[in-house]
Amino acid sequence: MSISFPIYRAAVAAVLVAMGFPSWATDPLTLVEAQRIAVGRSPQLIAQNARTTAAHEQGVAAGQLPDPVLKLGIDNLPANGPDRLSLTRDFMTMRRIGVMQEIPRLEKRQLRAEKFERDARRVQAQRQVTFVNVQRDTALAWLDRHYAQAQRELLQQQIEETGLQVQAADSAFRTNRGSQADVFAARAAVITLQDRLSQIDRQSRSASLMLARWVGAADAERPLAGTPQWQSTPLHDDVLNEHLQWHPELLVISAEIEVAETEARLAQADKKADISVEASYAQRGPAFSNMLSIGVSIPLQWNPKNRQNRELSAKLAMVDEARARYEDMLRKNEAEVRVLLNEWQTGKERLVRYRDELIPTARQRSEAMLTAYRSGKTDLAAGLSARRDEIDVRMQALVLEMETARSWAQLHFLIPDHDMATIARKLP
Repeated sequence: MSISFPIYRAAVAAVLVAMGFPSWATDPLTLVEAQRIAVGRSPQLIAQNARTTAAHEQGVAAGQLPDPVLKLGIDNLPANGPDRLSLTRDFMTMRRIGVMQEIPRLEKRQLRAEKFERDARRVQAQRQVTFVNVQRDTALAWLDRHYAQAQRELLQQQIEETGLQVQAADSAFRTNRGSQADVFAARAAVITLQDRLSQIDRQSRSASLMLARWVGAADAERPLAGTPQWQSTPLHDDVLNEHLQWHPELLVISAEIEVAETEARLAQADKKADISVEASYAQRGPAFSNMLSIGVSIPLQWNPKNRQNRELSAKLAMVDEARARYEDMLRKNEAEVRVLLNEWQTGKERLVRYRDELIPTARQRSEAMLTAYRSGKTDLAAGLSARRDEIDVRMQALVLEMETARSWAQLHFLIPDHDMATIARKLP
């Protein structure tokens, strides 16, 4: 007695609940849910959130004045003679307490704070790179498993049909209406299909293992549901350049340019020296007056040609380097995206040809050969060969659809999804 799939699934779910498994354990896993899980459990995103917070905190600290320095000392303590080590008998001996404050110019403090804020923007851009990588790689793993499952279902169906043909060939041979060669041909066809099924199972297990890297082992074992709308994407040639400006890798380099420009302005500001002020109070013996001292320290930039100017030139060179990397990355990404667009569009065109021409033709040929076998006009081997060709065409169509969907995923998840990004920002 056969059991329909919905009834079987309901029975399995009931058993799992009775055993203490949550009710969602057998719920299908959609692509959107898989990406949401992957984003929520990504340690890289959590780490980069922490780095962003650290950069903001450093920016606030960098904008403040340095801590004052408390200075304690004893000046002119006698080392020998009758007043040796006396703190009160010699008029020059003083117990001193003072404070020194370095006063960097306001412009420098603002630039140092700005540098860390720019660095925080760079970390946020790197986080966007990680975010789209998580989305894209999760989608690719999900698609690999989805299409491995589709290929398995196709092969399983063909194995069942070929098994019936084996039974028919056995029956025909026993009644002298067929040859033993037909029996062997049918059995060989089943074995070949089972071998291909083993290969597909291997691919499916590998895809599940890769999916588990993103969503966890438990969720990776859930059945998949839904098919992403890979037939369309908002990215096309007319908006390509505008779209690429928001590519996370370009945003990272753009932020690095801003950091380098801020460092160059800070190097320019360092050409003007900062000052330090100091005040101290010195206590002498009871027979002598106490002393008050006030001083100002100014660094002497005695060799700006080989120090300050060199540092400024180095920072300006780093700005040029970052701008050149931005241009190179822009060209690289543009070429890669155009290649993906070409592969996606070509794949869609070929799939139409498979659907409208190649698959119907292969099916008609297979049916014609099996009809010829049943009418005694050909042997079973020819019919099975035609059936094998039909399976190959269907498998090629599935592989082509998978490759086209993978190209779509790499295009579609080039820029962070707004809803997913909102979830990622709420990570601790």
